[in-house]
Amino acid sequence: MSLQWTAVATFLYAEVFVVLLLCIPFISPKRWQKIFKSRLVELVVSYGNTFFVVLIVILVLLVIDAVREIRKYDDVTEKVNLQNNPGAMEHFHMKLFRAQRNLYIAGFSLLLSFLLRRLVTLISQQATLLASNEAFKKQAESASEAAKKYMEENDQLKKGAAVDGGKLDVGNAEVKLEEENRSLKADL
Repeated sequence: MSLQWTAVATFLYAEVFVVLLLCIPFISPKRWQKIFKSRLVELVVSYGNTFFVVLIVILVLLVIDAVREIRKYDDVTEKVNLQNNPGAMEHFHMKLFRAQRNLYIAGFSLLLSFLLRRLVTLISQQATLLASNEAFKKQAESASEAAKKYMEENDQLKKGAAVDGGKLDVGNAEVKLEEENRSLKADL
């Protein structure tokens, strides 16, 4: 395998490892969100978008090269008479096999690069949704507690009104306010 295909295969293996790592069920999305928001990862992501586009272009070029190689070795037996050299047929089949292998390696690397990016996006969105869900739950609990408190106060006021016979002692309150008003005027 040439150097470029060794690099692509290594990249493919690294992508498979990262995808499997992201799919581990006992690591919560909140923890992944903390990892994604760390300074080191943010630094990598700032340069990562440019790297991702360059990588996609390179992988597309390698896929096109692999398709070209497959077409080149696909119908050699029909164009050239290989009966004179018995090892030539195996040689062309070996070249065809390598071209197909390279196509699969480059194609899966390209596919996993998109899959990896989408998986990270979905994990981040899930962590955000979990956080907002907890905030809404706390808000609903506090609203429920406030409603219970107001209902209890309302019941107490109704009981107090029922004890008074439904009459409020408005006259007493007015007399007290008038006395307080007079004392304040006298102080001036």
